[in-house]
Amino acid sequence: MMRKIKQIIKDKELRNKIVFVSCMLLVFRLAAHIPIPIVDATRLKDLFQSNQMLGMMNILTGSGMENFSLVMLGVGPYITASIIMQLLTMISPKMKEIYHESGEEGRRKFNQLTRLFTVPLALLSGFGMITLLRNQGVILASVDNIQIILTLITITAGTVFLMWLGELISEKNIGNGISLIIFAGIVSGIPRTISQTMESAIPWPTVLSLLVMAVIVVVGVVIITEGQRNIPVSYARRTSGNKVTSAGGSTFLPLRVNSSGMIPIIFAMSIMLFPGIIASFFINNSNVQVAGAAIWVQNLFANQRFYEVLYFVMVFLFTYFYTAIVFDSQSVAENLQKHGGFVPGIRPGRNTAEYLEKVINRITFVGALFLGLMAVLPVIGQNVTHVSTFAIGGSSVLIVVGVVLDTIRQIDSQLTMRDYEEI
Repeated sequence: MMRKIKQIIKDKELRNKIVFVSCMLLVFRLAAHIPIPIVDATRLKDLFQSNQMLGMMNILTGSGMENFSLVMLGVGPYITASIIMQLLTMISPKMKEIYHESGEEGRRKFNQLTRLFTVPLALLSGFGMITLLRNQGVILASVDNIQIILTLITITAGTVFLMWLGELISEKNIGNGISLIIFAGIVSGIPRTISQTMESAIPWPTVLSLLVMAVIVVVGVVIITEGQRNIPVSYARRTSGNKVTSAGGSTFLPLRVNSSGMIPIIFAMSIMLFPGIIASFFINNSNVQVAGAAIWVQNLFANQRFYEVLYFVMVFLFTYFYTAIVFDSQSVAENLQKHGGFVPGIRPGRNTAEYLEKVINRITFVGALFLGLMAVLPVIGQNVTHVSTFAIGGSSVLIVVGVVLDTIRQIDSQLTMRDYEEI
């Protein structure tokens, strides 16, 4: 570890990249503390503390929502746009061709469409959040429609600004920019959480149990994040006349236990927030039945037991769904057959695709269960420890550990590349 740190310090280019990434994350944190003055700060804070789902979204935005800041939506609309665009590759042959078959130019076009799609999603998310806050009495009564429109434009621009920052960070190859922004938002809330916990005069046995739970969660996240099933693959020796065109050999195909990362949790979170926002539009409706139905929906999603069960089920299902998107067993089997590869004991082609599908479904079951538990772990932690100020945020830990491991891998790859250049 010390050797790698010394290498980073000596390498001017790599050191400058890390400094640049750190400065960009600092800019994000400064923007997250610039409020838009149209809300009652006390009511806003109470709302986020009383609502589990809003509280989780606030963590992912680095308290940007709780502060009603310029970047209150975080990178959520961009992530949602990315998910929807990837889903479209399964539905639209044209989008699939752009994403998979058009090379680097197609990827650039696909990314540009994702950026453009982020803007209307940010407008919609901002409008829904402002409407929700207005119905909860958080928006000041003196605020007129012009101010609301200007606020909506401002927070949409904030999301676009963060999207730009994320791409600048990604260009430096020091971790994924969007993931690092979410990571910075989560980590920034740790000191305040610890301070609030210490002020609560919690008994030492409870503190020790919290520490044990934290260690168990981190170890579990690392194991699942790094876990994979290696499928052996052999390549036949190829000859053309007296010339050997392929020497053959064997390798393995890695199938990750958690192929979908954090996407199922974020997607489920967005879906579960949507009914409450829609219901808030109709609470004051003149039709008694419509208003009653809206109140019933809001009360239903405020029920903790219902929230836990539905959230777990949605994360579990979305894990399978997103894994099916990112891992196409048929395409993998075709590529193996095209390059002369085969799984020992399995016929190439359709049989290989069925075998890979069977294996990925089995290991995804473990990953889906794990993600579901991580999603509801904050609620379970609060119920077990009875400490409301310090919950073991499983999804937050999953993001932090995943981003740290990915960033370390990218830095290691750059150090390795420099070692080869010096030889």
